[in-house]
Amino acid sequence: MTERVERSGLRWLWLSAIMFIIDQVTKYWTVKSLDLHESYQILSFFNFTYARNYGAAFSFLGDAGGWQKYLFTAIAFAVSAYLIYSLKRNSQAQRWTNIAFALILAGALGNVTDRLMFGYVVDFLDFDLGFYRWPTFNVADIAIFIGAAMIILESFFSPESKNKAQVKGEQNEQS
Repeated sequence: MTERVERSGLRWLWLSAIMFIIDQVTKYWTVKSLDLHESYQILSFFNFTYARNYGAAFSFLGDAGGWQKYLFTAIAFAVSAYLIYSLKRNSQAQRWTNIAFALILAGALGNVTDRLMFGYVVDFLDFDLGFYRWPTFNVADIAIFIGAAMIILESFFSPESKNKAQVKGEQNEQS
């Protein structure tokens, strides 16, 4: 079994574990240190602000009445299972993809842990640029964002995607 882990993308689960721990520790600190909606200014444009997100990204379905907790929990578990399966199937050589999947897995598990424990996700990173206030977010959201960005960038720059585009172009020329 150890050999299978070493040769697959599962070897990146340590990254998921570290990001999950950082996410949960920072959320625990937020809940213990701040009252709901209390804010602590770090920089003129950046605050630690305790917020609760009952929905998904940008509070999507946040006021839907409670059923969304079960939907988002089910989605998080399905995505997590798929990511673990994909990591198991991926070669260790697919480093970029494996890191992206490990980050998304950490974020999904971090936020679903909140949903199961509290019924909402704890957010605390609050940016207000004066002309725009970004929705409050957390470390799990950062991990998901970075992992998703890595997958998007890979789709544009990986040799495999370039080869697919080249083959598609050759097929179009023949038509």
